Amino acid sequence: MPHWLVIDLEATTDEGGWPVTDMEIIEIGATLVNREGRELDHFQRFVRPLRRPMLTPFCRELTHISQAQIDGAQPLSEVWPLFERWLGQHHGRLEGWASWGDYDRKQLLQEWQRSQLHSALAQLPHMNLKQRFAKARRLERPLGLNGALQLAGLQFTGQQHRALEDARNTARLLPLILPG
Repeated sequence: MPHWLVIDLEATTDEGGWPVTDMEIIEIGATLVNREGRELDHFQRFVRPLRRPMLTPFCRELTHISQAQIDGAQPLSEVWPLFERWLGQHHGRLEGWASWGDYDRKQLLQEWQRSQLHSALAQLPHMNLKQRFAKARRLERPLGLNGALQLAGLQFTGQQHRALEDARNTARLLPLILPG
């Protein structure tokens, strides 16, 4: 039975946001789910940013990620191989990977290039669930994750703006988007 990988990233930012080119991943959350959205496995790690290692107060407040958690983390060049090893156990059954919006895909592509990392994900199709949900529901414009969950009659579970919780909540919408 084919599986989907839903990924969410948290990254350095400040009030008003930063361009993607200035952001660095600080947390990776991924949930491996079947087509019904049931979790089969998950991955979560903090990542130490190298260019701007100090989190802004806005970023700490938004993500509930502490400076100590980031200071104790490894850089992406060490975390990503751990992710790839984890992913390797499931690679043969993966239909593709998904995220809420296109930000996560763009951020990963940028960071793989910056750190000269290779990823099995680059060979898999990516699904922008935000766009697919809007299309499936015939919405005028795409909704944020929380709004989409509410429209689907679901409540957000866990802490918002934490990578694994966001990925898990995104995965709950997958069965409503994938063709039956």
